[in-house]
Amino acid sequence: MGALSITGIKPGSTSLKLTAGKITKTVPITVLSRNLLSYGPAEGNGLTATVNTDGSLHVTGTATGQWRGLSWTFPCTVQGNVILSRPTSIDGLTVSVKCLDADGGQLGAQVIVGNATAVPAGTVSLRFEILCTETTPTAKDGDLRIQLESGTTAHEWMRPDNTSLRGGV
Repeated sequence: MGALSITGIKPGSTSLKLTAGKITKTVPITVLSRNLLSYGPAEGNGLTATVNTDGSLHVTGTATGQWRGLSWTFPCTVQGNVILSRPTSIDGLTVSVKCLDADGGQLGAQVIVGNATAVPAGTVSLRFEILCTETTPTAKDGDLRIQLESGTTAHEWMRPDNTSLRGGV
């Protein structure tokens, strides 16, 4: 018996047809994005986010105050280390991910851009946040490409699999 190794090139679905003698088996294959974030349209606290055709976020508006903004909560599908990267940014806005327990309480330190962080035991969901850092918020109008991925090394940005999750405050 030999081993077969398959490397996905881009996210999507296909199938693999295997034949051994008279036996043929078709196996479905799904390649997922390495970007673990889930987000989509959101509005609140003076900010509005829409999803661009490439899967990045377009953020407009003026936050109602410092540390106010938008958030999306989704199931945690990863264990071990994760790293958050942001190849594009908007001045005055910060991004982070918080690990949450079953009651919605934060576990451990938040995941910030550039720092690999271990997902704490007991994490059931993640909350992705875009918050205003300015004491006197100013108008925003720009695009964000943010990526959360397994491991300790950030790679080139990739559209997340889920860009239709409604967000809010």
